[in-house]
Amino acid sequence: MEIRTKLTYQFSAIVAFILLVSFLSVYISFSQARKEEFYNRLSNKAKMVAQMLIDIDEIDMDLLKRIEKNNPLSLANEKIIIYDYNNKKIYSTDYDDVIKISEKYINQIRLEQSIRFGQNPYEVVGEFYIGQSARIVVFAAATDIFGMNKMKRLRFILGMVFMVSLAIVFLAGRLFAVRALYPMSVIVRQVNKIGISNLHARVNEGNGKDEIALLAKTFNTVLGRIETAFKTQKSFIANASHELRTPLTVITGQIEVILMKARTNDEYREILQLVLSEIKDLNMISNKLLLLAQASSDPSDISYSVFRIDDLLWQAQNELQLRSPEFVINIRFDESVDDDEKMLVFGNEILIKTAIVNLMENACKYSSGNPVEVVLECSDETVKMHFIDKGIGIEEQDLKMIFEPFFRSKNAVNFQGHGIGLSVVEKITQLHKGKIEVSSSVGMGSEFILSIPIHKNR
Repeated sequence: MEIRTKLTYQFSAIVAFILLVSFLSVYISFSQARKEEFYNRLSNKAKMVAQMLIDIDEIDMDLLKRIEKNNPLSLANEKIIIYDYNNKKIYSTDYDDVIKISEKYINQIRLEQSIRFGQNPYEVVGEFYIGQSARIVVFAAATDIFGMNKMKRLRFILGMVFMVSLAIVFLAGRLFAVRALYPMSVIVRQVNKIGISNLHARVNEGNGKDEIALLAKTFNTVLGRIETAFKTQKSFIANASHELRTPLTVITGQIEVILMKARTNDEYREILQLVLSEIKDLNMISNKLLLLAQASSDPSDISYSVFRIDDLLWQAQNELQLRSPEFVINIRFDESVDDDEKMLVFGNEILIKTAIVNLMENACKYSSGNPVEVVLECSDETVKMHFIDKGIGIEEQDLKMIFEPFFRSKNAVNFQGHGIGLSVVEKITQLHKGKIEVSSSVGMGSEFILSIPIHKNR
């Protein structure tokens, strides 16, 4: 069911309930007022007849019957019944004995002075009257034809008003729902027009204040993320294909050349060494791509543990110097490192070690043989590692792009690399809710600051 239809039904149901309760209240109030008014008329009639019979000597029972028969103010189907002190009927206009009066009612009147009850279709009032010469019990009964007709007419009017009002409310509710959800319909139409070719398009946010505007803003935010992810994926696929194609092309070419004719053992060895070098390069690219995918995955799929960050620094230094003995890496601890617990980190040890190795390797690679300094700094919230080199630096316009996959600064094209390492570092940092900052000057060197939240014992 559409929301607009549901809103229309709900709105109509609420108003119908309110109208029904209101009309029932009016009807019940009117019914009680009619009954009270009619009982009062019956009571007055009973007292008047009793007074005429008991207190006026000139009026006897036969005369009273003639007076009542010709009385234009008599009620419809009026019946008057009078009992004396011995509960003997002494006067009655109920010739057909329609009204059934039990002795119980008579005794009850003597105790309570007055009672009211109904005998369908009659309404009956009993009164105890004390005259000058007698004490009698008077019953007056009649049918309220005019009152019942008024109630019937009131039921018809209320029913018609209810049905007409309900129809008007339904139409008004439908119109209200359509107008209220019109901005939503506009958003749906705009969303349906957005595809791969125009991910840059955005939904109109309207007045920017109501819930629909908030929904549009949220969707635009999500759309922006999708657009960024799509562009990143597109760029990643293009660059990855290019980076993987290059070593594969070289390997294919070398093998084709060696198969063209017979070679000497030295020539075979030389070509195999070139092929091996390209395979290692290809293997390195694959490993970095796998690390990038792992760092971009769901955090719940990664195992975490508590470890010391300084241990990883020493391990990364040893690993790099074994791989490239020409690298000079000096690790220094800041004065803020005064507590072992400040160096405890909760995270994935392998991923953070990979980030440290990449930052160290980049600093050494672009330092032009100058020593690289790594400074460890601690606070109550984070542990910071400064990777400082005195190398070629990074151009200012390239600083905001260096964490993009496969991006390489213009002045770094002569250095071996694939532009994946810093992307891996950024993903790992985000995964651990950390922060990576960089400052650089061309020809002066660069400084990368990796911040990771410390582990706090709970």
